[in-house]
Amino acid sequence: MLLLDKESDIILNEDQLTEEFVLGCKTEEKIGVESEKLLVYKNSLRAVKYNDVVKILENFDSEKWSKIYDGETIIGLKSDIGTISLEPGSQIEISLIPYKDLNEITVKLQEFYKEVSIYAEKVGAMIFDSGIQPISTYNDIEVIPKRRYYYMTKYLPEKGLEPFIMMRETAGIQANIDYKSEEDAIKKLSLALKMSPIISAIYANSPVRNSKLTGFKSFRANSWLNVDEERCGYISKKLFDKNIDFTFKDYVDILLDIPMIFIKRGDLYYYAPLTFRDFMKNGYMGLNAKISDWQTHISLYFPDVRLKSYIEIRNHDAQNSQMTFSVPAFWKGIIYNSDAMEEVNKILSEFSFEEFMQLRKDSPKYGINAKLGKFCILDFIKEFFDISYSNLKENNEEKYLDIVREYIKLKRVPADQIIDLYSKKAG
Repeated sequence: MLLLDKESDIILNEDQLTEEFVLGCKTEEKIGVESEKLLVYKNSLRAVKYNDVVKILENFDSEKWSKIYDGETIIGLKSDIGTISLEPGSQIEISLIPYKDLNEITVKLQEFYKEVSIYAEKVGAMIFDSGIQPISTYNDIEVIPKRRYYYMTKYLPEKGLEPFIMMRETAGIQANIDYKSEEDAIKKLSLALKMSPIISAIYANSPVRNSKLTGFKSFRANSWLNVDEERCGYISKKLFDKNIDFTFKDYVDILLDIPMIFIKRGDLYYYAPLTFRDFMKNGYMGLNAKISDWQTHISLYFPDVRLKSYIEIRNHDAQNSQMTFSVPAFWKGIIYNSDAMEEVNKILSEFSFEEFMQLRKDSPKYGINAKLGKFCILDFIKEFFDISYSNLKENNEEKYLDIVREYIKLKRVPADQIIDLYSKKAG
């Protein structure tokens, strides 16, 4: 017999699981951003230790930012503009509340980067604008004392070859977009998944690891291919069909058969690598499945584009400020314009799921020179950024794409500048 939890959010039926996404439907369309930054010591370029990152957090204005704890461990800060959190390898991330105006996003990000840079100076550190640590590898980087990461560290090595690279060494940028209905959500999810390996190529910015050129334009993106394919893949072949037959219920069914990693009850954690379906049916160690468990499970599913109460587009390497600002701008110019979505989808609907799967493998290595079918993706990138640029003119926001359009014109990506520097050193 299962023991009833004291909290009142026990899951009684599967309809409650779908409701989590239904409640995400909104009338407004805003853009959210999550920007991770790597921190390194100036004198060595090695990864900054957790204790020093905590010192950086403690410099933020305590009247504006309140501390977030995991037990007695400081793991972040919270304010009315968003959350600052620490990723497994002490990467520092800001998650902004969503805004309609890209100018507001830019101002908030600039303020954050400026403060982090000033406070990092006090511990002899600086921001390193890349998608991967340049020198330190996961063997040299301790996982911060956050219990969620302890259980991920225990579970993920059983599933893939490079989870520790992803967790401890890398940093990325995420754009969060709203949806108005289930149909709207599925259309946006499908299109963003198709576009993901194409757009991630122009943001490739992690060619060096362990002080050496890796042969990849984005080693960060490559590391994600070797974490847990069931948890980090393309969600469903259905989302790549011309006539999409996919619903919130289908997404729930997929998540139900993904193994959990842990269950949290107050300050207690339980390692629980069973599927959520089994947890709902049989319980675990006397515990019943709760909505809070489902929400945690959703957050531990890592496809390139993820459905929550909004849609997360996740596959961009960390960049310098100007390139970072271009990420939400690009997606706003595409996803929030029905004609743009239709135009892009018409182009991409001609390709098969298998061709997208191959591109997902090739994009991290070859960047904008990778191919979708017989076509070089640089041609698609140019066209998609032109479409977004045109739509952003309506609110005078097209300037945020200027820097990317210059890269496209030169047929280069940020990683190429790093490769040039290392090639010169080697020469």
